[in-house]
Parts: sequence; structure tokens; C-alpha cells
Amino acid sequence: MYLISPFLLVLALRFAQSICCFSIAGPIPAPIPLPLIIWHGLGDTYDADGVKDVASLAQEVNPGTYVYVIRLSNDSSSDRTATFFGNLTLQIAQVCEDIATHPILSTAPGINALGFSQGGQFLRGYIERCNTPPVRSLVTFGSQHNGISRFQKCAETDWICQAANGLLRGNTWTEFIQSRVVPAQYFRDPEQIEEYLEASNFLADINNERSKQRNETYKKNLAKLKWFVMYMFEEDQTVFPKESSWFAEVNETDGTKREITWLRNRELYKDDWLGLKELDDRGALEFLKMKGGHMQLDEAVMIDTFKRFFGPDVENMSSYEDL
Repeated sequence: MYLISPFLLVLALRFAQSICCFSIAGPIPAPIPLPLIIWHGLGDTYDADGVKDVASLAQEVNPGTYVYVIRLSNDSSSDRTATFFGNLTLQIAQVCEDIATHPILSTAPGINALGFSQGGQFLRGYIERCNTPPVRSLVTFGSQHNGISRFQKCAETDWICQAANGLLRGNTWTEFIQSRVVPAQYFRDPEQIEEYLEASNFLADINNERSKQRNETYKKNLAKLKWFVMYMFEEDQTVFPKESSWFAEVNETDGTKREITWLRNRELYKDDWLGLKELDDRGALEFLKMKGGHMQLDEAVMIDTFKRFFGPDVENMSSYEDL
């Protein structure tokens, strides 16, 4: 017995509908949008109301969109705990396996990806390390692509967050912490670059910063994106530095003077360690702003984003096989 992929079955049904229900000169049936995967941020859960609202909006803007919210556990509490504790190498490997074997996602010719806060750099890890099925467009909101140089403050009653921060004090670069505390694995202090390059379990690797271990597959996979869109929140006081959302490097000398090196002036871009310059040269790299604090999402901006970057790609439907 031959098994037909759900995605191809929908394509076939749409094609059949166009034959039986429309004349040759009649309207062409609407193209099918690619599935959308969402990776939420620190302290959130895959089934949170806010995440569900975003998924519903994506389906409203682009009808027919299949949305899958990434989770590391089907138990909501465990999924939240995994945003603080776990080995990112293993977590991303799990997500790669989950998506590659998903009954719908695995049969799609490609997918789109939406990352909130730390979920953005984790999706980039998915693209660089496995990318099966391949991502067409990646959009991130308030993500820490160049890491953080301060750890997030916790609410007084958030004991999981408090526990994570307690472990981090003075222990950031130990193997124990780098393999167990999630925010430590994308911590990057410009004044501790040697320690970072030596010990970082995640960010130094996916940013291809280790000169003797640069991975050409990472660059090749990221450069395949049709769009890489990075939103920075203008009044972000949660992520430090907020400019990390645009891959910028920020140095502080005395706590008040800030020296910002934007991506296009960094060696990472000039020598194109990740394919970002290649994306930029063809107009596929977008640096966008959103008013407000961290993860204060504007619905109008979200609608525009879904239309521009996640809508059905009519012109390139035949090119999905090249993703």
C-alpha cells in the first residue's frame, strides 16, 4: 500500500477542485501556505494563551496554514521548566527529530518559522544543524542572536527562574552549568570572550565564532533562507543588550557609555561566517523595530509580518523543491 503525504493530498484536492469547479478562464484556486512552526520564549509554554492567539492570527491572515508550536514536553509545566533547564544541544536535536518525523511537517516541501525571544536563536540552531524540512522564512522577535551579557531578572515568586539564576552566579562557564542552564548557553560578555569561546555550549557554535571549527553547513543552510527578519523592541529592558536582536555587539565601559558595533561592521558579517552577508546582498535580511518593551506584540505589525513573509509564495511554488 502506498501512503500519500497529507500535504500532497491537500495539493491534489485543490487541483481536483480547480478542474471540476472552475472553467479554464475561471479563477485559480488559492495556493496553500507552508506550515508555520513557532518556538516560544523563556518562561513560556507551548499551550499559553498568548501563543495560541498568535497561532490563530497566523491562520486568520493566511487561511489554511498548519501551525505547530514547538514543545519539549506535552506537559505544560515540564515544557516551561525546559526553557530554564536543559542541554540545548540535546533539546535542538529532539526538536529536529520531532519535526522530521511529524506526520504533516515532514511531508511539506518547506516550512516557515517564527521565534519569540530565545526561541528565535533556537530556531536558527534548527536551521543550521538539521533543517529537515527546510525553512523558507525565519522571523524573530526580540531574540538574542548575539547573546546576552546580563541574566534576566526574575519575579519574586518565580522559583524556577530564581533557581536558574542562583546556579549562574559565578558558575557560568563551568561544564555543569553550560550543559544544564539554558540562558547560560547563550551568555556572551564582550569582556569574557576567551572564556565564552572556550566554554559556550551553544551560541559560540551556532554563530560560527570558533575560528578552527567553523561549520560550512551552518552557513549554507542559513543562506538558503528566502527571508531572515529580525525585530528589535525599542524599549526592551528585559534583554541586555537589546541590540543583540540585530546581531549587534555592545560594549559598556563604566555602565553608562555604550559602544555599539552593528552587524555590518562586524567580522562575523564581513567574512560571512554564517551567510548573513550573502542574505543581505540579495535583500533577504531585514532589520525591523517594534515599539514597546520585550514581547509587547503589536497586532497590526504581526498581521503585516504574516502577510509579507509567511503568505503563499505564488511565484515560487515550483521552486520549493530547491529549498
